[in-house]
Amino acid sequence: MADASVPVDLFNPGQVFACLGFMEAADTILGDARAAFDWRDETDARFLLCARGDESPIGAVLEFLSSATVTSLVPAGSVQSTAKWKVPTHALSKDDPFPFPEPSAPATLPIELKGREGKVLQVDHWGEAAGRTGRDNVKFWAGSGGYPGAALMVDALKLVRDRIASVADDPFSLSAPQSSSFRFDWRRDYIPMDIGFSPNDHADLTMVGFPLVEILAAIGLANARPARINKLAYRYGVIAANETNDLLDPVFNRAALGAVPLPFDRRVFRMTLGWPGQENQARCITDVLEET
Repeated sequence: MADASVPVDLFNPGQVFACLGFMEAADTILGDARAAFDWRDETDARFLLCARGDESPIGAVLEFLSSATVTSLVPAGSVQSTAKWKVPTHALSKDDPFPFPEPSAPATLPIELKGREGKVLQVDHWGEAAGRTGRDNVKFWAGSGGYPGAALMVDALKLVRDRIASVADDPFSLSAPQSSSFRFDWRRDYIPMDIGFSPNDHADLTMVGFPLVEILAAIGLANARPARINKLAYRYGVIAANETNDLLDPVFNRAALGAVPLPFDRRVFRMTLGWPGQENQARCITDVLEET
């Protein structure tokens, strides 16, 4: 087993989701992933991860993303496609399960990330229907003109591929000019009414985002979700390694994200969202407070 750690801001929900993305990806790519958070040093909270083999699990995930291709998925017989956005579409066979009822538009089609060695990660949280499964889809982006999640993922990967190998020590610091995102990392977002102007009205202003956080956060929501309070409020949690730094199975980290009680040291946070544009479309994170 090899282990690694990265710094994390626990008050940034996107970074916490991204930590679970590292865990989910390492579990698929290497196997036997275990993880936990360490906040004993309040000035240097860290995410701890181990997985099978001798390779750093953080490095292995970053290597996978550096060459991963994106393909959208449709059920057998579907005529939908993301070709308009230059993202290939794969039609499943009639015997292959589709993760949710086929959406009415390509925006929320599930996607596959495929690495060089054939390992595959599926991202489909944005198509979840809470009324059917009881899980919120945590879809904060609206998609101008139906811009699909598949295209957002391709855009984010293009921004990080050439630099991804150099950020293993602090991956969540990797920034780039980013016009659109999944809206998981609130360092990029804003509400025009709150700041007094809209950067979209100023051609010389470019918003800087954190695309690697966005990519990994989407992966991290494969099997876990924060707990929805209402449209503009969610709770999420993290759990700690014990005194001997024993890490925990993925199932416990997934449960912790949903802020459920667990027999481990944990911290729970509440995030507030707002409407950066028209109500009931895109949402963005505006504040995070720790519950006591």
